Amino acid sequence: QVQLVESGGGSVQSGGSLRLSCAASGGNLRNDAMAWFRQAPGKEREFVAGARRTSSFLGYGDSVKGRFTISRDYAKNTVDLQMNNLKLEDTAVYYCAAGRGAFSTLAGASGYVYWGQGTQVTVSS
Repeated sequence: QVQLVESGGGSVQSGGSLRLSCAASGGNLRNDAMAWFRQAPGKEREFVAGARRTSSFLGYGDSVKGRFTISRDYAKNTVDLQMNNLKLEDTAVYYCAAGRGAFSTLAGASGYVYWGQGTQVTVSS
């Protein structure tokens, strides 16, 4: 059974940076997409960024383009999210996800079957 464990969340001031990491165990995810989603209180879960080497999928949510960067280490089964120029509206619980959904589903939660427990990111002014 694949397990995903996130780390690196915390509190930061607006304009600051954080780096999230997700480590997968229990399976080889070389052919899976791995992604980051986030969910703020009272809001739906939102796609942040995702990548999959097969099918050359690399995508970002509109609200984070140019500020966040996703990177994968396929040998180590890890995926990181570098978050720069953080804004108040980036405050949320961030979730790591993995799955083999069709290409058209990879920017949505339906493309993923494995989820981490989430890590809190809080941006303050």
